[in-house]
Amino acid sequence: MSTYMGRATPQQTFYQRPATYVAPQPQRAVANVKDDYERWYTEATPSNRMALSVRSGIHSEVAWALDRLVRLGGNEQFSYKSYPGLIDGLFDWPEWYVTQGYKQLDEKTQLFGPSKEFVAQHRFALESLLILRNISLQDQAELASHSHTLSLLLNGLNNLDFTKDENQEALLHIIDIFQSLAHSLYINEGVPDISNPIVPLKKIVSKSTNRSIVIAAFGALTGVLSHPSNTLHFARTSESLNAAIRYLPLFMDRALVEPCLEHLYIHFAHPGTARAFLLNPELPSVLRVLCSLVLAEQHSTEEKVTLDITPPFRTVAATSTTTTRNYELTSEDMSVLSKSAEPHRCYEWMRLVLQANPDGEMTQVDIWTLYKDTFTPHQEPTALLGASDVIKYVTHVYPSAQAMVLQGPTPRFIVRGIERRKEMIATERFKCKWDRSACAEAALSTHSDLFDHLLQHLGTLQPPSLPCLWSTCQHTSTEIQHLRSHLLTHLSSSQPPQTHPSQSDTITVVPNSDLSTTTPTSRPIPPLRATTITYQRPIVEPSSAALTALLIIRVLFRTAFASAEAAPKADKDHFGFPGIVEDDTDPAAEASIGDTESDKEGERKGRRAFSAVRHMLENVRIHDEALMSWVNEMVDSTMPELS
Repeated sequence: MSTYMGRATPQQTFYQRPATYVAPQPQRAVANVKDDYERWYTEATPSNRMALSVRSGIHSEVAWALDRLVRLGGNEQFSYKSYPGLIDGLFDWPEWYVTQGYKQLDEKTQLFGPSKEFVAQHRFALESLLILRNISLQDQAELASHSHTLSLLLNGLNNLDFTKDENQEALLHIIDIFQSLAHSLYINEGVPDISNPIVPLKKIVSKSTNRSIVIAAFGALTGVLSHPSNTLHFARTSESLNAAIRYLPLFMDRALVEPCLEHLYIHFAHPGTARAFLLNPELPSVLRVLCSLVLAEQHSTEEKVTLDITPPFRTVAATSTTTTRNYELTSEDMSVLSKSAEPHRCYEWMRLVLQANPDGEMTQVDIWTLYKDTFTPHQEPTALLGASDVIKYVTHVYPSAQAMVLQGPTPRFIVRGIERRKEMIATERFKCKWDRSACAEAALSTHSDLFDHLLQHLGTLQPPSLPCLWSTCQHTSTEIQHLRSHLLTHLSSSQPPQTHPSQSDTITVVPNSDLSTTTPTSRPIPPLRATTITYQRPIVEPSSAALTALLIIRVLFRTAFASAEAAPKADKDHFGFPGIVEDDTDPAAEASIGDTESDKEGERKGRRAFSAVRHMLENVRIHDEALMSWVNEMVDSTMPELS
């Protein structure tokens, strides 16, 4: 046991001493080496790598610099002029291409393909032009004041063939650059054609088949001609004017039509050009196209309005199932009247068989005869009244009635204001009317039954005289066969009359009208069953293209009616139309000063052209009241009595 006395019993350790705690150190900012953010090539210093690479001539360096400059073009905070020499270097490759490089695009190159070096240089020129185009959109003054800008644009417009596909992109960039600078460019009158950008631009718009280049060229031409000092060059732009007229009917291509309209307006805003155009044979066609454009654009700005103005009406069956006849006293009526004493009996009788009608009249003899025939069989209990008393009592029962004498060769004694009372009875289609409608046979059911019944009546007739006793017919036959054939004319058809499929089963009549007392031809004219007014109403302003077309029409109208009384005065407010040329002189005074024979002929042709499109102007509807007054004035001035 002594052996283990000096040994300690091992114990298990439940806790460990933690290691020394070290606080985390903040991480150092890592430089952003992503492209377009590296400070070492975006620093605005003369030794900037991009500026040096562009001008180095080393293809790899040039490609690297142009690639980054193209991407930086979308950054509004990036300023090209902050890097000395950068813009100068961007002119190197485009100038090489418009002076020398384009010559390498010959037939041999098209057949075997260009060299790799030319492909790279051509790409450098296009990328440089794209960057210069972006600069022109951000800082026009920088390019306008640069010494290489104008020479680059003129060489590009004059040297590059716009019919070759290889030159299309370069020309498009050059025209875009020129368009951004054109509004401030003044071209002297005596400048040669090689230095006049209008000459190649008008050739492009008139002969090019590339839509994008044509649109850009129209914008560039309009921009340079909008300068007030360049109006002297209007005489050289007839080709572009004809091209704009040629493209004008393409309403669906808004991107092309709008530059054409602006090009037309910049010409017609000049009084001399507008007067000269009145003599152009295309004037009537141009006016029709402009009016058609305004009408086509207004469909999308209108809403359909429908007003229901149908007056009250009622309908009745087209085929009447009832007929009208004089009211006949029934046995019940007679039993009541026979128990009454005079004059009460006369009063009640008049109320039953007569009725008030301001337009009706009856002879006094008819009234007395009707009274006498009615009560003669019943005069034993109560004696009849005298004729004068009966006529007198009529005015007691109907105060509006009046007994009078109508003078004439034979005086007529009448009572005006009354008539026989009418009653509606069901139409008996197959009722026998033999013996002057006195046949007691009930209405039959079919057409054949009625005819068989009539044959029985014919059997009672004795020749040689065989009269037709149907209702009021006065026909007489000598043979029974002829009379049988004649009877068929009195019988209604066994089939209902055929009507047109669109014909209604009812007819329209005026409300509260009495059909029993009027014939169809004397009824009041009934209203339409559905009377609605539908029209289009403008709710928003027309498009910019329609407004420009309307402004062109207005300018031509003022020019055509300059010496007429209907000529409008110079408008002070042009309602937001940009670039309008103010003409403070009175058109009538100006016309009197330059009143030449050609001007008079132009005005006559212009008025005839406006008279021809008057029907189109009448359909123009514009939401703005001031603009609509323009249209109304042109319509009123072209009326036949004023033209």
